[in-house]
Amino acid sequence: MNKANTADLALMDEEVFYERLASEHRKLYTLAYSYLRSEADALEAVQEASCRAWMKRKQLKNEQAFTPWLLRITINCCMDELRRKKRVVLTEKLEEEPQEMRSSDRLDLERAMSRIKPKYRHAVMLKYYQDMTTTEIAKVLNKPEGTVKTWLREGLRLLRNYL
Repeated sequence: MNKANTADLALMDEEVFYERLASEHRKLYTLAYSYLRSEADALEAVQEASCRAWMKRKQLKNEQAFTPWLLRITINCCMDELRRKKRVVLTEKLEEEPQEMRSSDRLDLERAMSRIKPKYRHAVMLKYYQDMTTTEIAKVLNKPEGTVKTWLREGLRLLRNYL
């Protein structure tokens, strides 16, 4: 194979990567928003996940696993951002513009979700916020389906207790 053919294959891989990434963008944003609850933070997390995926694209051995792999990277970016935010201590309280009133049920649900363990929260968010099947969740979280079902059951039980 000559240099031109090798360059063409690399370019094609790049194009395919960006097409696949673009087709998953909405799903990535929705997932990031469900974790971060901020449009700006969600967009930043998707951008970071896209960048990480691009840098690690050669590590993906099975092209069929692209979407779960990409979702996992996005979850990791969201968790990194949440950890970073916990470390930030605000020295002055910023004045906020009045926000649209949220229903108390939604606030209660958000508080309850923040109280359950991350493994349960991941499973519940992917199932009910992303409408994924247990098989798809198992691929994203890289866990057996039985474990995912247990996490869902336990996560829902804890949510019921908190609500």
